[in-house]
Amino acid sequence: MSAVVADQTTTITTNLYPVWDGWGTSLAWWAKAFGDRDDLADIFFTLDWTDWAPGNETLPGLGLNIVRYNAGACSWNTINGSVTMEASPNIPEAKQIPGYWLDGSNADPSSDRWDWGKDANQRSMMLKAQKRGANVFELFSNSPMWWQLSNLNPSGAENGGDNLPPFNYDEHAIYLANIAKYAQDHWGITFNSIEPFNEPAADWWVATGDQEGCHFDATSQAALIPILRRQMEDRDLRSTIISASDESTFDMAWGTWNTIGEDIQKADIGRTNTHGYQGYSGPRYKLQQAARNVGQKVWDSEYGDDDASGDTTITNLMLDIRWLQPNAWVYWQALDVPGWGLINADIDTSSLSSASHKYFELAHFTRHIRPGMRVLDTDSGNVIPAIDTDSNRLVIVAANWDDAQTLTFDLSSFSEVPADGSTVRSWVTDRAGDSLYARHDDVTIENGMISVEIEKGTVQTFELDGVAI
Repeated sequence: MSAVVADQTTTITTNLYPVWDGWGTSLAWWAKAFGDRDDLADIFFTLDWTDWAPGNETLPGLGLNIVRYNAGACSWNTINGSVTMEASPNIPEAKQIPGYWLDGSNADPSSDRWDWGKDANQRSMMLKAQKRGANVFELFSNSPMWWQLSNLNPSGAENGGDNLPPFNYDEHAIYLANIAKYAQDHWGITFNSIEPFNEPAADWWVATGDQEGCHFDATSQAALIPILRRQMEDRDLRSTIISASDESTFDMAWGTWNTIGEDIQKADIGRTNTHGYQGYSGPRYKLQQAARNVGQKVWDSEYGDDDASGDTTITNLMLDIRWLQPNAWVYWQALDVPGWGLINADIDTSSLSSASHKYFELAHFTRHIRPGMRVLDTDSGNVIPAIDTDSNRLVIVAANWDDAQTLTFDLSSFSEVPADGSTVRSWVTDRAGDSLYARHDDVTIENGMISVEIEKGTVQTFELDGVAI
């Protein structure tokens, strides 16, 4: 048989990237509104096909295994007869996450100054996720509790600067450490990590903001992190790491990482978390190299965009996997307004609708590149392969944003591949929406290669067993 002439040939190498920890989502804010729904837990945290009545559709479960749980900053009690939270006039109720510590008069979590009945829906979804197999949990803070802040406003300072006075660093650390300890003792949840910040270098956390947020200069972060570590150790949370700093962009993350300094990074921070809002640019590779040089893992712990097609998400995801080489990747709001949401929803009115095209494109990754697998290096930016070295299963996810073309995957680097003529399982999502994660069995191996014609705007996953490094 003559060799296939292809528009693009990708050599799948046996060069292994770090072990994949998994895929996830943050529960704030959507789980506050919808955290009591079993169908959503099935859709996001299993691989089952689930009937989704609001969209009149059946959805392939995403199989997410990472849950980011938000420690709220809001409460509506009065302290000393007159002190109350100064809420931004622009923050909707749906984005005000209830906090557990009512005031600073008693740090004992068993006292009546702590209300562990708050935030029931977000907690409910976390427990539903755990029951369905989620096994990695992160506790993160958008803002310290309102009463710890200089202006009592959990949306930010008037000028967008630091809003937590240094004399309350201990209180912020106690709050987070107590939640982690209480969760372990009473909810059956062990947080693998605690992230005390959220986009802390940003200057958009102001008193008139529309969500919880708090600026921390990098020097302030460096001062607070060892305090949190001590509070965690005091509660025997030694297996829980600190992650930092969840900056908005890779440039911000790189700057903060270096200002905090290698000593604290090595001694007190177990993982570098960064958000992916810089899009196509930024020092992804430089950041992950610095982190790995001090023994840290790396997560893209928050990504989102307003492109409902999913093309922007998948392009950035591929850039992240290729250059940031993260151990995990987390989408921000699984349910949100059209464009941002994987499933379209309005958390303000608690209304739900259909899954976006983005949902199906992301499913090609989350359902097939599973925890414990290793991403493999390639010479193509639009192809992400991964292998399960225990089961010898190879997965290839390809995206074609150009005109229709033939993509060929060269498997000659592997010591074992299935015989020519073997069927390759395949799933397709096309731009027109005619195929939405649709199964195909019309692809075979020929001459140790896989060749397939892919239309413009198509994401396609290939899966085959019997591949050995």
